This record gives sequence, structure tokens and C-alpha cells, in this order.
Amino acid sequence: MKLEQILDKLGSIEKNSFIKIIDNIISNSPKNIKEIDKILSTSDKGLKSVDNQNISKIFALTSEEFQQHIKCEFQEITSQLDILIDIIIRDGNCIMKRDWFSRLYDKEIKHLKGRIKVLESDFKNEKSELSESRKRDYKIYKACLHTAYKNDIENNRDPKITSDELSIILTLSKYLGLSQEEIKLINYSIVPIKKLDIQDVIKDLKNIGVIFYSNKENTVYVADEMVRMLRKIREKEVAEKFYRRTLKLLRQPIINQIAREHNIDRNLSHAQKIEEIIKEGVSFTNLLTDNIYKNETTLTEKKKTLNELCEKGLNISNLRGSTLDEKIMNLINHFENVERDEKVGISLDGFDKLLSELNQSLPKLNRDIKEQFELQDEFVLKADYLLDYNIKPRDILDLIVKSDLTKFIKDYGIKQRGDDILNILEHYKDVENLYLENYENVAYRNLNTLKENGISVKESELGQKFEDLTKTIFKDLGFNVDDTFKNKLNTKKDMMDILLNLGNEEIIIVECKTSKERGYNKFSSVSRQLKSYQNLALKNDLRIVKILLVAPEFSDDFVTDCEMDTEMNLSLITASTLSNIYEAFKTSKYEEFPYVLFRDIVINEERIIKALKK
Repeated sequence: MKLEQILDKLGSIEKNSFIKIIDNIISNSPKNIKEIDKILSTSDKGLKSVDNQNISKIFALTSEEFQQHIKCEFQEITSQLDILIDIIIRDGNCIMKRDWFSRLYDKEIKHLKGRIKVLESDFKNEKSELSESRKRDYKIYKACLHTAYKNDIENNRDPKITSDELSIILTLSKYLGLSQEEIKLINYSIVPIKKLDIQDVIKDLKNIGVIFYSNKENTVYVADEMVRMLRKIREKEVAEKFYRRTLKLLRQPIINQIAREHNIDRNLSHAQKIEEIIKEGVSFTNLLTDNIYKNETTLTEKKKTLNELCEKGLNISNLRGSTLDEKIMNLINHFENVERDEKVGISLDGFDKLLSELNQSLPKLNRDIKEQFELQDEFVLKADYLLDYNIKPRDILDLIVKSDLTKFIKDYGIKQRGDDILNILEHYKDVENLYLENYENVAYRNLNTLKENGISVKESELGQKFEDLTKTIFKDLGFNVDDTFKNKLNTKKDMMDILLNLGNEEIIIVECKTSKERGYNKFSSVSRQLKSYQNLALKNDLRIVKILLVAPEFSDDFVTDCEMDTEMNLSLITASTLSNIYEAFKTSKYEEFPYVLFRDIVINEERIIKALKK
């Protein structure tokens, strides 16, 4: 769930710790202070009176400083921050009831204690499966950590690892090739784990700003933006779902090799080993730099292998980068962009239909998804529910074994040639709703983004498509989009786009404009056009209640010219605003949109959405 959505759910007291941290960062003049000041200049009472959308923007502008603030908390080695963060950044754990969080915490502590016993036994056992070189790596790291932690006691101070010591230890762990899980096990073999009270855990995490807690709902919320930040701090470069997607493309001997390298039980199944590699926190970069190749593989061969993995397996053509490191970084950036993208890849209706039919074909899937993502609800195969956890159609399909995918494809007559997952996504695309979800991209004539989101359209068709989509929106808002009446009124010279017939000889005229350029700035030409439509309607004894101009955005000059016009009852509405009003209307009590709300020069989205929610 996005930060702005979470902030909308909470009261001011529940947001207070987070706001205080950002306020403190701002007081120390962060890197982006000029941009922050521009946002704050609209508020007289400082950050506390800024709306949630702008708080989200300010958080993005202070992300580097906020990340440093969290890193400082890691100096307190007894804080268990690594354990707790590893729980809350897992796919599916961004929304948790308090009791569920407590159960996950208990389970993690128990799991760690068991693993520590096994590790200590492997240290002593000459016949353990740990290689001598790996034992040496562990012993070196453990000795250095022991010295960093215990030297304070010898100097009559509380044991603590300083930031300098921590940076050296992190560098050491990196060059020894230790996973996050291996580091954790060694850390807590020196500093024994004490189980904390869950309310204290929640309070501590809330105070450092990494979670929000709703007292009313007894629910922990972790914003998507925060999850990405915490992942960087834990040096987990990609989300688990993307890591899994990549590992599933590797041959079994390679998975076995990685498992052996990081002391993962070789008796586990192939799928279980993949999950353990993910849980271990094995570096994604190290995986693609060294772990998936044979020892004698040349750099050129590694680049070729990575390109093939991306093109044939991940459907990413032309992975950019001249060096292996650049290619890996671009792949990580690709996954991050996919995660940030709010588009689902298929329409919401298509996602719901997919989940419904998957549930019918594969009755155990609900249980499997629930367990995989550690979700607490009993029935989880609901599109809106999963999207709150940032779980998309592809993430669900990635978890289904090949034999079950084949069964599902046959059950529902889905195309069988080619890639199974891509065929399924194409089958459930639901093009009309997918276009509506990309309404703003159509307005901006953003052809590349439309293609990335699964829409194939010619640029010459975008103007008509924008008009058709706008008609659909107004129909769904309860208006009578009267094409018959419009066609009677239109002449060869004057052809209005959309006419909304309100009855009793009253109409609303809607004009649609697409534009690649930022800031629509052609008032003189569009005003002549609209005035001719107005005259046409008046000649036919019609009362024009409103003229609406829909465009991707409007320049300041355009808005000023519109304000100065005294001849038309004209309002301007951006494609984004109309789309958001449309979404809010779907869940409102109204069957028909109250058009009296269209009364501003530039339609105020926030005011209208608040009115619809009443």
C-alpha cells in the first residue's frame, strides 16, 4: 500500500512519530531543501498541516537522509532491528494485525535459535557438510564481530558496535560472500536473542518511523516506499517475487551449487531450496556476478548467459549495459520500475476473473498463496486485497507449478503455444478496462508506456480513443451520452465531441484534447471552437449548463485566459482528475454523478472526492 493511502487511514497522533523524523531532517537542511520549501510554502503551519499527498512527496525528497537515520539505529546490536526488518519487508507482510505480527515474530525467533544450534554444531563437527573454507569464513567474521562488541566491556562501557566498526564488519561480510541470514546467525550466536513484548516492538519500530500502527484496527502498516528503502538497507536489491522469478529459470545443478555454498539442506526439494536461497538473503548481484556460472566461465560468456536469461526467461529484450555490473544494475532497476508501477498488466476486472477461475481449477491455490505470502485472511484470492499487498497477477502465476499451469490452460481454453504465463495474462487482459486504467497515458499520447502496459495502438488512433474513453467514463458516471442528439446538432463545420443530455433542453458539452507537450496552451483556438458549439446549441434553444474541456494538463497562461473569459461557462478538467473522480464515484452512494460539483474554473479533484465520500 502506498504511503499516501496509509496516511489517509490514520489519525494525526498515529502519524506523529513519522512526521517528527521528517521535520527533524528538514531542520538540518537536506539535499533537496529547495524543492521541500516549495511544497511547504503553501502551508502556514508547517509539515503537520501539509496534505498526505505532499507528505509522500517530501518523504521521497528526504529518502537519503531518512535511510541514514534508520542505518544509525543498527548500531544498537541488541535492537533486533535486522530480524524485525527482515519480517516486515517480506512480500505479503506490509499489512499485519498485531497478533499476526506477534506470531511471525515468535516463529522467526524460534527458527533462528534452531539454526544457531545447527551452526554451532557444524563448527565443532569435523564431519559436517560445511567446507573447511566456509568454516574459516564464518570463524573470521565471528572473531571480528566478537572483538567489536566485547571491547567496550573491557573498557568498562556498555557493549556497542560503532558506525566505524559496523562499516568494517559489513565490508568484511561482503567480501567473505556471507548472506544476510548467515550474518544474522553469527551475530546472535554472540548476542543471545531475547524475545521482546510485541507491543514494545511495535512502539520501537513506530518511533523510528519504519511502520505505522492503527490503534483502532490493531494493524501494522508498512508503506511500499518504506519497504523499498528498508530492502536497500538490508542490501536486498530486489523483491522476493522477482528473485524467485529469476531463480526458477536456473537449472537444478546451479540451484544445488548455490544451496551448498550457503549451507542450505541438500535434502530439500528444488522448490524448497529456491525459497531458502531467498530467505538466506543471498545477494542478487553476487548471484548474477559469480554464483550461476562455472568456475572457468569468461566475462564474455557471463554477459551472454545473462542476456539469454533476460531475453528468453524474463522477456526483457536488449538489456542495456556494456559491462556485466551495468547489466545487473539495469536488471535491478527494471524490477524496481515494475514494482513501482501501479499498473497491474491486465485490468482489475481481468485480475478478479483470473483469480476466480484459478480458484475453481486449482482448489489448493488459495492455501498456497496464503502460506507463501504469510497472509492472515482465510480467503485471499481477491484482486483489490492482493494489490494492497503489491501482489500482481504475474506474482501469483510465478508460484504455480508447471503441471498446474498446464491444467489451468486446458481447463479454460487458453492458447498453449509459447510462454504459458504470457498466454494467460493475454487471455485475461480485458482491453477496455485496461485502456481506462491507462486513460492519462492516452491523453498524453504516451505510446511507449502504453506498449509497456500491454496496449498496442497506432498514434493516429489516440485522439479518437481518448474521446471514446471519456464517453465511457461519463456513461459510467450516470450521464446520458446522447450521440443521436449530438449528430442532429452537429454540422460539417461544427462537430462537438461529446454531448451530455440532462433533459428539459439542458446539456453539458465536453471537448477532449490530447497533447504530447506538457501544459496545454492553445486557449485562443480552442475557445473559438467551443464558442461555435455554444452558438450552435443556443440556436436550437438549448440551455448550456456547463462546457467541460478535458486535457492531460493546462498551462498557467491557459488557466488565466479561461478565468478572464466572460462568454462561456467553461471548466477545465485534467485526465488524471477525471480518472480519480471516476474511481471515487464507483464506491460512492451516488447512482448519478451530481454535476453541480463541476463548478470550479479548474476542477478541484480533492473537493469533489471528499463530497463523494460523504
